Formats: sequence, C-alpha cells, structure tokens
Amino acid sequence: MNKKIIYEIKGMYRDDFRVTGYEFGQGENSVCIVGNSRGNEVQQIYCCSQLVKKMKQLEEEGRIKDGVKILIIPSINPYSVNIQKRFWPTDNTDINRMFPGYDLGETTQRIADGVFNEIKEYKYGIQFASFYMPGDFVPHVRYMDEGFTKMEDAEKFGLKYVVKRAVRPYDTATLNYNWQVWNTTAFSIYTNTTSRISNTGAGQAVLAVMNFMANNGLIKYSSICERNIRMIDDKEFISVRTAKSGFYEPLVKAGDKVEAGKPLANIINPYEGDVIETLYSPIKGIIFFIHNEPLTYANTAVIKIIENE
Repeated sequence: MNKKIIYEIKGMYRDDFRVTGYEFGQGENSVCIVGNSRGNEVQQIYCCSQLVKKMKQLEEEGRIKDGVKILIIPSINPYSVNIQKRFWPTDNTDINRMFPGYDLGETTQRIADGVFNEIKEYKYGIQFASFYMPGDFVPHVRYMDEGFTKMEDAEKFGLKYVVKRAVRPYDTATLNYNWQVWNTTAFSIYTNTTSRISNTGAGQAVLAVMNFMANNGLIKYSSICERNIRMIDDKEFISVRTAKSGFYEPLVKAGDKVEAGKPLANIINPYEGDVIETLYSPIKGIIFFIHNEPLTYANTAVIKIIENE
C-alpha cells in the first residue's frame, strides 16, 4: 500500500487541507474509488475505510493482478466532515458540482481540479454517492445514460438493482459525468444510509466493489452476485409527496413491499400533535427511498416507490 497526498492547500491558521489516497498494486490506472465529497457523507467514508482494509489483505496475499493499480480516496472534503456541514464551510458550495475544476477559481473549484487531475485517467471510476435529499435507500448502483457506460458493466457489481438515469444540466459539473468525458467508465453506488454508519450497508457496498473488480479480472476473488438483477429507469420511480409540513413519522422502511392503499407515513402538527396528513401507497410496489429526518416541508417527495416485477 502506498499512502499519498492527492491534493493539499496550505492552512494559514489551522492544519493544512489534505486529500489522501491509498494506492494498491502497480501498473495501469485501473480503478479509482472515491468516498465523500460532502460533510454529512459519513457512511461513504466508512465504506472506503473498509475497502482499504480489505485491499491491504488482498495485496499482502498477492491477489491483485499484475499490472493493475487501484486508488481509494476516502474523502475529498474532510474540512466539512470535521464541522459536520454538508457543503464547503465558508461559501456553502458543493465540490461535486465543481468538476472538472479550475486551478485559478474558487476554493472548491481548485480542490476539484487538483483531485480530478490525479484521477481522470483511470479506466473505471466508482463513487460512493448520496442523494440530494436526506433518506434511506435500497442499495443499488447507478449510471448515467449518456451512451458510454453500459448496463452489462453495471451488472458486474452483483447488486440486485441497477438504476439508469438521464443526464440533467447540473450533472455536467459532477465527478461521474466528467469522468466519462475523459473516457472513464463511471458508476455511483448508493448504500442504505448517508449520515450514520450501517455495517450491513457498508458490507454490501464493499462486496459490490470487490465483485466488480473480480468480474473485470483485476483481483483474485470469488464474486458473489445477485442472479436476478433488475434494471430500473429513473423515470419509473413513483414519488409520494406531502401536502402539509410538520413532524414526519414513517410507517415503513426502505425495501419494504407494500400494497396499494397502505399507509406509508404520517405528518403531525408540530404544535398540537394531531395527524394532519397520512400518505398512502398509490401502487403495489417496493419502497426504494424514504425520507428519514424528523421534519418535512409541504410538496416534498418523501418516498419513492418502484412497481413489483
């Protein structure tokens, strides 16, 4: 293992800002795995830490193929993690909306530029990502439908669900999109949580990455893959929205199968304690995403459902 500084900014009053990477093997830039870019992505850092531990073992046992180099970057935004703030502390900008970066720009643009220059030539790129809304997911792998990354590549992770999503204008400044501009086959892995650690979710994520590397002949590892992989277009998600704001009381969890008409969540008046709205399932399906914060706004998509096969 080679521990290296990917990018560094000298601090005037506090410790320097450093993005740290862990290299395994030697040779072609084969796989780069990136953890968090936002301060609340604790699970994403944890997934990388467990992957670093696993790769140490594989390297010691000689199970990384010759001519293969694997890079793991647990965090590209440690400052925000330290103060538990989702975006960059001083100007509230999102590093994952700054790629490919600009070396003479704002701080987050410079960080994106410094990191991207180190990782843009890898054959495969994997990012442990989080949703823009707080909530729990069914673990899955996502790829952008821009014509470069393919479904058959995503299946190599062995997760039960693969989500194909259309490219939106804001995606052009994300790491995933820019990786693909530089001909990197890129994926995002969503575990079940974001701001808290789930050992089960991290174990699934690490296994998925190990499956992917094994199925591409990069490591010697017996892959364990889901047999019945389901591809979902992001247009298939059915959103359940609130009409009222208030305390949010979920009645189901991610992965639950529900019947049409089943109560999914209550919205409670925060001053008087009455249930002012109950959300019901519009279809027979599976809870793919569910909001997990105690408060919610009106007209918010707090639950996303997919139809049963």
